[in-house]
Amino acid sequence: MAILLGGIAIGCVLVLYPFFSAILWAAILTYTTWPLFEWLRTRARLGRQVAAFAMVLLTAIVLVLPLALAVPSGADDFDHLSKVVVNALQAGLPPAPRWLYQIPLLGRPLGDLWSSWAADVNAMTAFFRPYFGAVGEFVLSLLLGLAHGILSFLLALLVAFFFFASGDRLAAALSAVLYRIAGARAERIITVAGAIMRGVVYGLLGTAVVQGILTAFGLWVAGVPRPVLLGVVAGCLSVLPIGAPAVWIPAALWLAEDGHLLLGILLCVYGVVFISGSDGIIRPFFIARGAQLPFLLTFLGVLGGAIAFGLLGIFVGPVLIGVAFTLIYEFAQGEGRGRVSTRL
Repeated sequence: MAILLGGIAIGCVLVLYPFFSAILWAAILTYTTWPLFEWLRTRARLGRQVAAFAMVLLTAIVLVLPLALAVPSGADDFDHLSKVVVNALQAGLPPAPRWLYQIPLLGRPLGDLWSSWAADVNAMTAFFRPYFGAVGEFVLSLLLGLAHGILSFLLALLVAFFFFASGDRLAAALSAVLYRIAGARAERIITVAGAIMRGVVYGLLGTAVVQGILTAFGLWVAGVPRPVLLGVVAGCLSVLPIGAPAVWIPAALWLAEDGHLLLGILLCVYGVVFISGSDGIIRPFFIARGAQLPFLLTFLGVLGGAIAFGLLGIFVGPVLIGVAFTLIYEFAQGEGRGRVSTRL
């Protein structure tokens, strides 16, 4: 019997493995927004199916609307960018700056290479030609990844609809299974995992919204074109290790290159203090508050999860670390060794 059940379990895993990411995203979305779903059912008096559809529609609007508002003239921007690139290539590079030659060891070779490119643009093209294939493969993989992400998002919304519609029964079944496995500790595990999950999601979303708004405001004040679009991009990048600096640092360099050195310096200071500084306050506050975890473990859970599982690991990592930490901590208390401090 055990062999039969094990074979069935393995078969189910193989069948559902291609959809694992979408299912887990749907579970995270459903769990973190369940209070709003209950509000629609009880206060707005919507049926379960109607409330589930409303939640899916609301999620799609919240995630897609900022992009739709931020990219109303994407074709014009692309055409303008292509003209800028063509004009820059036709004009050629300016002479190598003097400070480049003053760099120890590498200054003179880099300066001579710059000067050769400034004298002959074809030399620069010939230098980069061997890398064009790798760049093309990277762009193709990026487009394929984007298409896969869109399909996973749509599938996650579809799965989330059924999770909302039958969430009570599904949660009861999972709780029953967990009680059979963990016994009396099952309720504690569920509570800890849920608190951590909400803390991570609220921390990431809060950071994304705040950094997107701060980036758009700073770029608008500095006079950088398309601040809303760049703010949306910065908010999306804030969940990744690269973060919003991937937007405001190039913008500051562009301002300095365009002759507005003071604005570029002020934008750098604003980015370091306010934009990136908000990440060190908002995200740890929500995550640590929801998880009741030491900050060090929270940070390692987010970073290690991202390295091990990608974007999904940002949510999974702290949950695994939090559950393990809670079980070890409570096991140590149960052994009569006194109270163990949770502060690191």
